[in-house]
Amino acid sequence: MIDIHCHILPGLDDGAQSLEDSLTMAKQAAKEGIETIIATPHLNQQYDNRKQVIVEKVAELNGALKKAGVNIKILPGQEPRIYGEIIEDYEKGEVQTLNGTHYLFIEFPSNHVPKYSEKLLFDLQLKGLTPVIVHPERNSELMEHPDTLYNLVEKGALTQVTASSLCGYFGKKIKTFSEQLIEANLTHFLASDAHNVGNRAFKMEEALDLIESEFGMDYIYLFTENAELLVDNKNIMKEMPEQIKKKKKFLFF
Repeated sequence: MIDIHCHILPGLDDGAQSLEDSLTMAKQAAKEGIETIIATPHLNQQYDNRKQVIVEKVAELNGALKKAGVNIKILPGQEPRIYGEIIEDYEKGEVQTLNGTHYLFIEFPSNHVPKYSEKLLFDLQLKGLTPVIVHPERNSELMEHPDTLYNLVEKGALTQVTASSLCGYFGKKIKTFSEQLIEANLTHFLASDAHNVGNRAFKMEEALDLIESEFGMDYIYLFTENAELLVDNKNIMKEMPEQIKKKKKFLFF
C-alpha cells in the first residue's frame, strides 16, 4: 500500500520532530501494510520547506530506514498552502510535486477557499500540473458549500480525503462529509496525513476496513490503485462527479 500524504521527515514541520520519531512512524506504517510513503512537509507562512531541502531529507531518511532494517520507501512530496506565486516558484524549482510527477498537492486554509483558487487551479493545469486538493472534508467553507468543491473537481482538480477524518477522529460532521465526498465521486485518494503515532496516526487500515464495509471492494481498489498510478505519473481512475444533495430541514410547529 502507498500513503501519498505524510509528515514523516524529521524536524521540518509539525510532524516528526526527530529521526527517532520518523523511524517510529515508519514502523507503525509497516504494521498497517504501507510499503511506500510520499513525504509531504508543509510549505506555508510557518514552514518554508523548499524542494532541495525535501529531496535531501528524503535521501537521509531512506538511508536511516535501510540501516534500521525498516522496509519502507520514502518519496519526495510537499504540501503547499495555496498562494498566488506558486507557479513562479514551481518554475524556479522550489515547489516539489508528488514524486516528481505532474500531481501537485494544494492545501486551502481551514476556514475558507480563497477567491482566486479556481483561476489558480486552472492555470496550474495549463502548465501541465494536476492539482490535488488535500483534506477538503476539513474545510469549513466546503462543508457549508459543497458545490464549490464540485465546481473545482468538474474543472479538473482532484482531491484527497484523510483516513482519520473518515474514521471519525475529527468529529462526526467531518466523518459524514468524508462519506458524502466518496459517495458523490468528489474524492480520488485516501491518505493518512499522519504527523505522529499518537493523536495524528496513520489509521489507513481502519479506514480501508470502513470503506469496504460501507462502500464495497470497488472503492478499496479505486483508492489503492490511484495511489500507485499517481506515483507512476499515470492518469488516475475517476468517476463523474456529482453534487452533494443537502438534506432539507423540516420545521415542526
